Amino acid sequence: MLDPKPSATRRIPIVIATVVVGGLAGFAALYGLGLSRTPSGDPTCKPAVATAQRIAPLAHGEVAALTMASAPLKLPDLTFEDGDGKPKKLSDFRGKTVLVNLWATWCVPCRKEMPALDQLQAKLAGPNFEVVAINIDTRDPEKPKTFLKEANLTRLGYFNDQKAKVFQDLKSIGRALGMPTSVLVDPQGCEIATIAGPAEWASEDALKLIRAALGPAAASL
Repeated sequence: MLDPKPSATRRIPIVIATVVVGGLAGFAALYGLGLSRTPSGDPTCKPAVATAQRIAPLAHGEVAALTMASAPLKLPDLTFEDGDGKPKKLSDFRGKTVLVNLWATWCVPCRKEMPALDQLQAKLAGPNFEVVAINIDTRDPEKPKTFLKEANLTRLGYFNDQKAKVFQDLKSIGRALGMPTSVLVDPQGCEIATIAGPAEWASEDALKLIRAALGPAAASL
């Protein structure tokens, strides 16, 4: 009769290997969940993703660099100040679609983009849409105001954050990689689309895309 011990012995490495592989698989699953976790899975943001999918064919020409939202993402409730130094929050604009733009006077592409944003505000601003351009100059608070005045950019409201926390808040969710940064946000505070870099916001391409994002609300624009 053959000794059964060698067979049992051979089974030990197999059992150990199974345990190790199972443990690694479990670790990988947990680690994978951490990597794939989206900043927000808020169900209230599903309509924003649907809007992004609907207007995606219009992201061409002057707005071809826009990245459409592919997963529900509610933006942080960004905090900043208005021209009178009063505190403002992104949630103050609930109920309307907004184009949040971060700019600074030391950013050459930002300065070049501002006239187009001013024209966009002039053409589409109203109860359903607003350009919220937030300046993040951290030194001389009068410099951005002077720039807007000298460039005759009078349509845009003045908002600023001298601590540049709005940039860090958007960077923390992967939505601010450089300057300028713009995020098209739906009435619930959810991402529709994001762009890193400037765009010709007063172009017909941009106007068509934003009107499409507004849907029926754009009928009077």
